[in-house]
Amino acid sequence: MRYPRIYNVRQVFPQDKICDIAGELSTQLEEVGVRSIFSPGERVAVAVGSRGIANISKIISVLVEKLKVLGTNPFIVPAMGSHGGATAQGQVEVLASLGITEGTVGAPIVSDMEVVELGKTGSGATVYMDKNAWSADAIVVVNRVKPHTRFKAENESGLMKMVSVGLGKHKGCSQMHAYGLFPTVVEAARLALSKAPIRLGIGIVENSYDETVKIVAVKKEDLEAVDAQLLKLAKKLMPSLPVEDIDLLVVKEIGKNISGTGMDVNVLGRVTQPITNEVDTPRIKRIVALEITEASHGNALGMGLADVVPRRFADQIDFEATYANVLAAGVLDRGKMPVVCKNDQEAITAALKSIERLEPPKARLIFIRNTLELSHLKVSESILAEIRNLPFIEVLDDGFDLGFDEHGNIADKWW
Repeated sequence: MRYPRIYNVRQVFPQDKICDIAGELSTQLEEVGVRSIFSPGERVAVAVGSRGIANISKIISVLVEKLKVLGTNPFIVPAMGSHGGATAQGQVEVLASLGITEGTVGAPIVSDMEVVELGKTGSGATVYMDKNAWSADAIVVVNRVKPHTRFKAENESGLMKMVSVGLGKHKGCSQMHAYGLFPTVVEAARLALSKAPIRLGIGIVENSYDETVKIVAVKKEDLEAVDAQLLKLAKKLMPSLPVEDIDLLVVKEIGKNISGTGMDVNVLGRVTQPITNEVDTPRIKRIVALEITEASHGNALGMGLADVVPRRFADQIDFEATYANVLAAGVLDRGKMPVVCKNDQEAITAALKSIERLEPPKARLIFIRNTLELSHLKVSESILAEIRNLPFIEVLDDGFDLGFDEHGNIADKWW
């Protein structure tokens, strides 16, 4: 097959970021009155999720250090619902892949899938909480705030969801999804906030380059309102693809450390759920995903958003971990197997051939590393012609032919 010529381009997004992470977090903790929130001798559970958040290891280590200065005894609790294969050791491994271990953050990791029941929401969903967090004197919830991939509301993916879904472990996660994330997530979080020893939240927002742009320390009573405020900022800063119509999007990697759905549906314009309306744009005819991130440990939730994958993608799948997550989340379509081809070249060729009335040399192609990293793109000639004069686009070269290695794959250095 004759492929279109490919060009490297850069999207220029606002570049504000926090340079002194430790200093900013320390300032936030002082401003919120951290000395009056905790008492010496208290055991403090620091709830940390599975997402690949910028500077997360640094943020947690600074937080742990500040808690120790106050005379408390902090420990880390994995707050990631059913991720990590819904096992205690699996969740420890997920944290380690994010750079969070006792050695790096200065606090022990206490992981267990056992939960305590806190009560029921008005709609009947049972609210659970990690037993180790529940038995602590205090809890600090740390999470990035961003748009969710399944629902739109004042509070989406952030601190409130961490309280109800993350700390709810596998049982809590299953309940939230069974009763519908919206509005169950917020209802459950409110109940948990009223009963559990949650004292503080640390909300994080990233810019379009996945860099930390805002860190906010918030007291329990303000957690819901601040979570909503940070979501507005996150939506404003969210990156996107530069065009609305794409024949083929090739994604180097998908993973739980990139998005809860492996690939962010807000970027793809695909939801793939019978009960949910698809996102209006962009309109992408075919998606090829090439591999699963190492940090996902074989969890391929989100592969159902792709149309075609190479054999190397399929060989990485841990079906037990994937299906545990898929079933807990109630998103069976996102765990469906795409068409599997021998290698990258055959996957891309098959995807292009499957599009009706398409001349491959004129195809509208975009290559991205993942749905978090959208500043550097590789685009075909037809896409370049549409975007090259946009003020936020920089064309980086004169183009090149799409090539593959001796195995028919795209080499890592190509990206």
